[in-house]
Amino acid sequence: MAKINAAIFGASGYTGQELVRILLSHPQVNLIAASSRRYAGVPLAKVYPSLLGKTDMEFINATASEVAKSADVVFLALPHQVSQNAAGEIALTGKRIIDLSADFRLADVKTYEEWYTKHTQQDLLKKFVYGLPELFREEIKGAQMIANPGCYPTSILLALAPVVKMALIKNDSLIINSCSGVSGAGREPSVGSLFCEVAQGFKAYKAGGKHRHTPEIEQGLTRFAGAPVKVTFTPHLLPVNRGILSTSYASLAKKVTAAEIHACFQDFYCSENFVRIYPLGELPNINAVTGTNLCDIGIALDERTERLIIVSAIDNLVKGAAGQAAQNMNIIFDFPEGQGLETTSIFP
Repeated sequence: MAKINAAIFGASGYTGQELVRILLSHPQVNLIAASSRRYAGVPLAKVYPSLLGKTDMEFINATASEVAKSADVVFLALPHQVSQNAAGEIALTGKRIIDLSADFRLADVKTYEEWYTKHTQQDLLKKFVYGLPELFREEIKGAQMIANPGCYPTSILLALAPVVKMALIKNDSLIINSCSGVSGAGREPSVGSLFCEVAQGFKAYKAGGKHRHTPEIEQGLTRFAGAPVKVTFTPHLLPVNRGILSTSYASLAKKVTAAEIHACFQDFYCSENFVRIYPLGELPNINAVTGTNLCDIGIALDERTERLIIVSAIDNLVKGAAGQAAQNMNIIFDFPEGQGLETTSIFP
């Protein structure tokens, strides 16, 4: 099978670095370009010493179309709004696009503009497929443009899709607490991400339905429920580098046992290599998925209140970003889906 050429537009952040790491080890990929205006001409290994000896590539300062020129697929690892224009430019070249920003995740333009900013590529929006493989694989196959899901929505949609699909919970009862490592805030310096601000602490932020991933979560759940779903979503900042632990609470819609719910999850994900369902009585820990493309899920049933608790764990930079992007690439180019992603977490 012939190799493909891949390029990363905006490769100097944590997600870009993770993409570089994954693509360099992928047997079917030639990484031909990694762009960064700030680090143009600087070796990647100088900015990220973990890449020392793995590549002698230098960051380039180029336009989106220039980056795409010799590529079969371009990964956009850019902030929202910036990614819109880059996608528009690359779309003219006919090359495949996997966008890791939020710009093409929301199908409704008004919703996007309410939560983000003005959308300048509305005609392009309908061409993007939402890239959560375990739930939308058939749509992803052969797609030209992929909107890679957000990290929080990935952990939550995988956890809730089976019970929403099977109508096991009351859709108006969903409360979700998600806890993320500091790398989720990106590499740009900010006071809130300083060591002294984060270490020895644990806090909630953007409470009261203010986090921008809320409409993406609701959009995904609504697709499975077949009716509008609203959630109460509160993110938290963990004093760790990586990982997301999401705990979802929902009232049962029918009388069902923990064993029956557990069997529902096992059946739903029986053929998925990147989703692991824990035995009853066990719950995931983020240290079991560090550096992997896995999503671990465990359930508990509070019989006294008839409330279901679902706990999921992912690495926010891998399954929540770069790993899922590579998984989408594997699907659209008909590579083995786990190629370049079959790693085991480092523990402790």
